[in-house]
Amino acid sequence: MSVLLTATCAVPAVGAVVTAALPAGSTEARRRNTKIVAMVFSAATLALAGAVTARFDPDGARYQLTESYSWIRSFGITFALGVDGIGAVLALLTAVLVPVVLLASWHDADPAAAPPEGSFENRRRTQAFFALVLAVEAMVIVSFYATDVFLFYVFFEAMLIPMYFLIGGFGDRAGGPESARQRSYAAVKFLLYNLLGGLVMLAAVIGLYVIAQEQGLGTFDLQTLTSAVADGRLQLGGTAEKALFLGFFFAFAVKAPLWPLHTWLPNAMGEATAGTAVLITAVVDKVGTFAMLRFCLGLFPDASKTFAPAILVLSLVGIVYGALLAIGQKDIKRLVAYASISHFGFIIMGIFAMTSQGQSGATLYMVNHGISTAAWMLVAGFLISRRGSRLIADYGGVQKVAPVLAGTFLIGGLATLSLPGLAPFVSEFLVLVGTFSRYPAVGIVATFGIVLAALYALLLYQRTMTGPVKEEVRGMPDLKVRELAVVAPLVALTVLLGVYPKPLTDLVNPSVNATLSQVHQTDPAPAHPVSADHGTAQDGTARSGGEHK
Repeated sequence: MSVLLTATCAVPAVGAVVTAALPAGSTEARRRNTKIVAMVFSAATLALAGAVTARFDPDGARYQLTESYSWIRSFGITFALGVDGIGAVLALLTAVLVPVVLLASWHDADPAAAPPEGSFENRRRTQAFFALVLAVEAMVIVSFYATDVFLFYVFFEAMLIPMYFLIGGFGDRAGGPESARQRSYAAVKFLLYNLLGGLVMLAAVIGLYVIAQEQGLGTFDLQTLTSAVADGRLQLGGTAEKALFLGFFFAFAVKAPLWPLHTWLPNAMGEATAGTAVLITAVVDKVGTFAMLRFCLGLFPDASKTFAPAILVLSLVGIVYGALLAIGQKDIKRLVAYASISHFGFIIMGIFAMTSQGQSGATLYMVNHGISTAAWMLVAGFLISRRGSRLIADYGGVQKVAPVLAGTFLIGGLATLSLPGLAPFVSEFLVLVGTFSRYPAVGIVATFGIVLAALYALLLYQRTMTGPVKEEVRGMPDLKVRELAVVAPLVALTVLLGVYPKPLTDLVNPSVNATLSQVHQTDPAPAHPVSADHGTAQDGTARSGGEHK
């Protein structure tokens, strides 16, 4: 039995412990050593996640490199890991972004100029920040690999604790005199919203186990449960299945976040450091959308189809609502947060359109949104750290004094509005095509989100980067070597996956097809099939796609 998945999960966890245990960072040398150790562990995790992806065979079994260790035998709970194509690419995304976040946050956890003698600011601040980031990485990767429902739940909830401390204890220093109070509010709101979702999910997890045990399946093993649902050995019943589905979906919709459960995100991203904001929206939130595919559709196929139209409406509202509020923002980081709410609407819409194009596009969107939003937010963080303000009105003419910073900020904005040739375009196009083929009205309305995205992205660039140079930004330095090392790989990936997404689609498509098979869905047939010989419609009637009988 391979232990590659366990090693990939364990390395950042060990790194978190080692980093936290290093001597207190009371000198610059000790703080630098802490950062280097954390970077080494994150680089090792990236190498292992890359090895997992390389060893995954798209033509092989649904779950590969499986491992299972007895944990709580009396309840059938195991430490079971297995990777499918979707989990592989999202774990790799996490492993790519964490070193970038650490490098971007190199000085974010340094003590203030004159912290009180013996205080936390003076002793353990740097160790705590870098250890917490590695802890989040470990928990997220376990969530992407977990094939035991209870194991997934444990880490789904556990990741909230390090994120709470990252938001509340290491906030944005450009927040003004009220920033400590606002950080505390944002951290508590983040924790309460997600804990509520997790408690509802726990009730559903227990309910699922009780029903399965009554039918001779006393286990939390995902593969056993989904196969039992598929072949009829596990009968959940209409009402029970709907209730369980809603319990799982509610938790994932809070994490995602889906409108109207989104209100914690702008506060959390606005008050956190730029690196922590990237962890929230590009890494942690992806666990919610990933879980919709793996757990909601796999365990509750009939309920998923029943609630799909309502979820599509909520997604559509989120797309338009998030984009409209992004246009009206005065705070740069809150604008990026509302833009992310709009993007998550596209992801969830693609999942519940129940088409191969939609779900493939949704999975690609998770990856592409993570990369492009990370680039946009981190460059915004570099900008804010130079000026000491998050307000859009405090900027102007930056492109004349810092052209490289302005150029990379523009690329991030263009990726956000899904410019052809950049990675998000491919995923957004697939989501819209997949949605339109089954729900034309939803697909048409969703396209307005693209227009609104162009407005908030280009208006932000215009107001901050163009026009007369404001006196406060006249001496602003351009990106430094470390900052270029942060942005360059993200920009390169955005361009590469925009022109050649095939490596990702080859990995995720078999898992997408398996998910559609679980919910007994096929792609709708074209309304007017075309004859290969004559190029004309075979008949004058529309043929609809349907379900496997």
